[in-house]
Parts: sequence; C-alpha cells; structure tokens
Amino acid sequence: MLHPLQIDRAELFLVRLPLKFRFETSFGVQTAKSIPLLVLHGADHTGTGGEVGLGEGVMEDAPMFREETTVGALHLLRDLFLPAVLGQPFLNPQHLTQKLSGFRGNPMAKAMLETAAWDLWARTLGVPLGRLLGGVREQVAVGVSLGIQASEAATVEAVQTHLEQGYRRIKLKIKPGWDVRPVSAVRAAFPDIALTVDANSAYTLADTRTFQNLDAYTLDYIEQPLAYDDLVDHATLQRRIQTPLCLDESIVNAAAARKALALDAGRVINVKLGRVGGVAEGLRVHDVAQAFGVPVWCGGMLESGIGRALNIHLSTLPGFTKPGDTASASRYWERDVIHELLEMVDGFQAVPTGPGLGVTLDREFVEKTASERWSVEAGH
Repeated sequence: MLHPLQIDRAELFLVRLPLKFRFETSFGVQTAKSIPLLVLHGADHTGTGGEVGLGEGVMEDAPMFREETTVGALHLLRDLFLPAVLGQPFLNPQHLTQKLSGFRGNPMAKAMLETAAWDLWARTLGVPLGRLLGGVREQVAVGVSLGIQASEAATVEAVQTHLEQGYRRIKLKIKPGWDVRPVSAVRAAFPDIALTVDANSAYTLADTRTFQNLDAYTLDYIEQPLAYDDLVDHATLQRRIQTPLCLDESIVNAAAARKALALDAGRVINVKLGRVGGVAEGLRVHDVAQAFGVPVWCGGMLESGIGRALNIHLSTLPGFTKPGDTASASRYWERDVIHELLEMVDGFQAVPTGPGLGVTLDREFVEKTASERWSVEAGH
C-alpha cells in the first residue's frame, strides 16, 4: 500500500568541517565549510518506525556565490518552510514543493527541504533516488576542481597528482591576472587532457582579449566568466570566442536555461540543485538542455556526503554527459557526516544502491560536531 508523503518532525544541524587543503577561487580563500543538515522524519504508518530523509544546504556564510546565506536559510526553514509542510499529507515531493511556491526566491533553502523530501519519498518506495528520477547509469564520471595555486609549477604538480588518481576532467579556478599563464603551463605539460577553467563571475567584456587568448588551449569550456546574473554579455562574449561557455550562477531555473540557450549565451550548463531550487527544477533544466542538444554536468559546492550522494544520483540522468564535481569525499574531509565512503575509483563514482540517497547519517559524529541544533514538530 502506498502511503502519502508526510513529515511529522524535522531536525536541523549546523556543522563546520575543516577542509584538508586551502581552496582559493576568485571569491577568496576557504579553509572550512559551514554545512546545514536537515533530517526529515516521516510519519510512522506501520508502527515499526518511519523513514528519514536527509538534506544538505549549499549556501555560504556570506552571500558570495549567490544572495543566500546560512543564517538566513536556517531562519526560513525553522520558522516558515518547515511549519508550512509538517504534519500534512502530500502525494509526492512535487506536491510538497507547491506548498512553498508562495515564498519568493531563496532556492537554496527550498532545495534543502525539497531534496530531503525526495530522499524520504524514495526510501519510502524502497528504490534508489537515481532510478526514481530516470537515471541510466550505475556509475558516473568524475572530474576535479583545483583551486588557485601558489605558482604555475604548483598548478602543474597538482594536475599531475589528480591525473594519477584517475580524474577524468581537470578544472582550474582562474581570476584576473591568473588565467592564461597557468592554463598555458598545464596544457604544455598535458596536451591531451580534458581541461576547463572556472572564473566564478570575475571578469567583464573588457577582458574579451583574455578569453580570445584562452582559445589557443583547446579548453572543453570556460565556466561563468561574467556577472553572476548575466545572460546578454555572455552571449556577446560567446560570439567573440571559439571555446564554449558554460553557465553556472546565471542559471537559476529552467526559464533562465531556455533564455540562455536561445541567446547562445552558453553551450554547456552546470546544474546545481541548490542553485535552481531542488530536484524538480533540476530535472526541468536537464530537459531544456536536452531539447537544445546541449550537455549538462553536475557542479559541486564543497558538499558533505549527503549533498555528494545527491549529486551522484542526479548525474545518472541521460543528459549528464560530462564529468561532474563529485570527487572523492576523502579529498575534502578527514571525516564525513555519513557512514558510507563515497570514493572515486578509476575516474568513476559508483552510484549508491540503497533506497533514496543510499547513505546513512553518522548521527554520533554530527551531534558531537554540531554548533547548533533545532527540532521542529508538526503543530508547533
């Protein structure tokens, strides 16, 4: 018997995990990550205990990537979003998402709840999330994102290390003054590897010559070179260069994807479920890209194992034909928030086979590590 999706209680945790390395982008330097975690407790229809759904927030402490912040998202979840859905029966996660439609914006906070609901739903049905979404792969190709290094030689060395580990695509973070030289050094050392760069919105059209110079290095794509909320200037830049542009921050939903591709503002799309508001909208972005014949891949936001498992399941969809940022969890953390090891082997991540995300929360570690914790119950 199929029971409705009903959440009786939710727990929120805020943990801060130190990174195993210094990660520099055009935004600045990061050495740790604040990670909000959500545990949804489903209604117990059988008397044997309800299922749980796990969610992870990808917003930052400061509004650097997009406008949302950790503090703001936790407030919305605790005081608005969770009280709006707890204790009510829903036919499926899409039905639950409709309940949040009256709240404008804040896609990362909404995605934290929506993706946890998808995990809960898939666990209730007893199927892996990827299979429920229409996935077609049992393993997904993995790329790696390398932060800005101290020198060109250090960049080449970092690339060498990760190629030896088996990664299928190397992405270099760039910023004004650190772009053509490191790319030239890496391409000279490794003429045949799949190589991309990510600017995180650090440039303007005045820097067109820089990107024309990068055309010489056979990059698979240049990711989000211009403003985080722009499509028009990206279309202008794409006309001026040969290398495909990949859009990240600018693609906030399927409508933005359609407009971007119609404008030829980019020829590759990075799908991040937090940025677009969750699984349902991510599927729509995927479908728009397929309609235009444009490849997509799954970007990373320094997720813990919950978000990483979600990204792996998403990457099983047919349109995800380029390696994503689903590198080994042990590359980032000494200890993860889940029990399972999500490790890349020979350039691929195996898709977890258990119901839902296929991972389980290391509750002892999370409770010990969490700086803050809240419980929200239906009717309170």
